[in-house]
Amino acid sequence: MTPGISVENLSVKLGGADVLTNCSLVVPSGTVTALLGPSGCGKTTLLRAVAGLIHPSAGEIQIGTDVVSRPGTAVPPEKRRVGMVFQDGALFDHMTVAGNVAFGLPRRERSGPKVAEALELVGIGSLADRMPATLSGGQAQRVALARAVAPQPAALLLDEPFSHLDANLRRDIRDEIHQLLTTIGMTTIVVTHDREEAFILGRQVAVMASGAVLQVDTPEMIYSRPATAWIARFVGDTNIVDAYRTDGGTTCALGQIGTTPIIDGPQQVAMRPEQIEVRAAQGQGSTEPGWAPAVVAERYFIGPVVRLGIEMREPSQLGDKVRIVVALPHIGLSSSSKPGLECFAPGTAVEVRPRSTTFPAYPT
Repeated sequence: MTPGISVENLSVKLGGADVLTNCSLVVPSGTVTALLGPSGCGKTTLLRAVAGLIHPSAGEIQIGTDVVSRPGTAVPPEKRRVGMVFQDGALFDHMTVAGNVAFGLPRRERSGPKVAEALELVGIGSLADRMPATLSGGQAQRVALARAVAPQPAALLLDEPFSHLDANLRRDIRDEIHQLLTTIGMTTIVVTHDREEAFILGRQVAVMASGAVLQVDTPEMIYSRPATAWIARFVGDTNIVDAYRTDGGTTCALGQIGTTPIIDGPQQVAMRPEQIEVRAAQGQGSTEPGWAPAVVAERYFIGPVVRLGIEMREPSQLGDKVRIVVALPHIGLSSSSKPGLECFAPGTAVEVRPRSTTFPAYPT
């Protein structure tokens, strides 16, 4: 697929400190890539470097067929044909909605149809004459997006565009923006620290930490096959369990498992809570092959799921007793519910086994 944005071996120093180190990323043309990482990982710096607001110390940036940054070459931001949406929208308070959108257009096009078309595209055509002070947070963000797409840029850059909105509004706007980005098919980078947001918006996700891009893949692969144990933890609840491989296979506290990749000797495996099955203990000495005895240590109701903290009854061959977390769907706690989750109270004897056949493994 043709690259819409290409970043190769990019490094950035700010105040003498290395903020980005040899970052490489390809955003396929017409698709959305989410930059996901914790605060201070360099994701906004990378976005601003693409926009031309920060000058790299090394590396190359290409937008479409144009090289916009390399040693000795720096195309100014206004000539890079990128639209940018900042965290706070950055609207001009003294201009109407239409005026804000028109500001991003060449002067000769400000009185043409592009302003109305952009406002209709984001669903706020009726707000053209309103002032920013009269808009809700969601409406203001749509105005900022309309201003960014009105000039029909080669790429769209969004810097945590929903971070200042409350949770319910953020979900609504996020879903609408996802539909919009899918419709317009514009090469887009969106920066976020929210896993769910990244997974919904991005056709691919680039996970960043400490100024480096650690993994680029589809949301499904980032979640199910994280490249490191740190990524596994960052993108969702997970159990990092010690394991060991011998000629007989890979064994952990839950028994024998499959891993990818296959690693000899000591290792760690990542098990999502939903990848572990739990049931009430079947009676003294009656544990079936594949099931391991355990006891419920904690139980938390968190809406759609019930989380159980499970302590394995027998120390594994790898050391002390192991504590794992299991997630069960909340299907109601009435006496007629089957199975009744109320039976998994703290102190209850249970049995657990892996629900999946293969787990990500990492050398130790």
